[in-house]
Amino acid sequence: MLIDLHAHAPLPGYYNQHPFWGPFFERHPDGDVKLRVGHWVLRLGSPERKAAVRAGKGPSVEEYMARWADPKSRLNGMDAAGQNAQVLSVPSHCYMYWADPEFSVRFATKVNDILADYCSAAPDRLMFWAHAPLNAPHDAAKEIRRACTELGAKGLVAGGANFGGLEADSPQLDVVWKTMCDLDLPIFIHGYNQSVTWGMQADHDQYETTAIVGMNYDETRFFWYLINGGVLDRFPNLKVYITHGGGYIPYQLGRLAQTNRNLDVAFNKKPVEEYLKNFWFDVELHEVPMRQALVDIIGADRVLYGSNFGGSDAVRHDLTDGLRLSDDDLQKIRWKNACELLHLDPAKLGKPAVKAAA
Repeated sequence: MLIDLHAHAPLPGYYNQHPFWGPFFERHPDGDVKLRVGHWVLRLGSPERKAAVRAGKGPSVEEYMARWADPKSRLNGMDAAGQNAQVLSVPSHCYMYWADPEFSVRFATKVNDILADYCSAAPDRLMFWAHAPLNAPHDAAKEIRRACTELGAKGLVAGGANFGGLEADSPQLDVVWKTMCDLDLPIFIHGYNQSVTWGMQADHDQYETTAIVGMNYDETRFFWYLINGGVLDRFPNLKVYITHGGGYIPYQLGRLAQTNRNLDVAFNKKPVEEYLKNFWFDVELHEVPMRQALVDIIGADRVLYGSNFGGSDAVRHDLTDGLRLSDDDLQKIRWKNACELLHLDPAKLGKPAVKAAA
């Protein structure tokens, strides 16, 4: 069995929602369809799409979006990857923490309604993470409860840093962390392109630094602020899943722990290592030795499967291939830990279609 917890769903129904922020997919002068949010334009795309554009065969905006709209297309991709289930999230460029709160609240409601409807096409295989307007914490708490209790969301997706100027340790966000503890569901931390918030300077990030480096920084920052800010002492049952192999956390854990001991301003009551029981990390790393190091350092009980399905840097092969694991640890990573964390009944999950041999 295989459950992918890191799978993006850029569904047409929640694009073109704001006259400035969009988000928009637009055809650009080079013939390619590119994402724009405010002044920021994403410069990432698959080699196949770039080759098609060079050949004058790039998709129209309508064709580009249509391939995401049909759940059958996703299910076919899941079948090819041998995946039983996915938990979908809104792409990080849709978080809208940078917009005015009135819009971000409405936008979150729309996103969750659309994700729930999309997943209803195959409820035994498709689930979703709730989106919430974390720049409006009390409204966010209400929307999280609605999405999880009424629509069936399996937890909250969050950006890691800069929630409209708030950070993980901001007291205003305590109402959100309390809600997650009440629901006994995890937060899925996935950083975002901070250059979205730069206004007219957004175009200066020409090499997507705030994406390829910054997302890992955001994810590490969330861990760091939760611990140093004493959030996990106030909410000891808070559960946090950090993608991209845990940002920089597993690989700089000793340095973080030593720095925390030397900080004059830290509010945590225990050593950094003792808070690891609150965290899970996925294997979305591109090298087998790094994935092995993650498991060796963190332990298989705290590792999940996530592939960035649908993302520009998605890993398209089985991320557990080549790992030195017992079968029990292998199954923990592939599905058992996910079922425990998200309260899933494995007997109720669907199976990937098996194609007949030619």
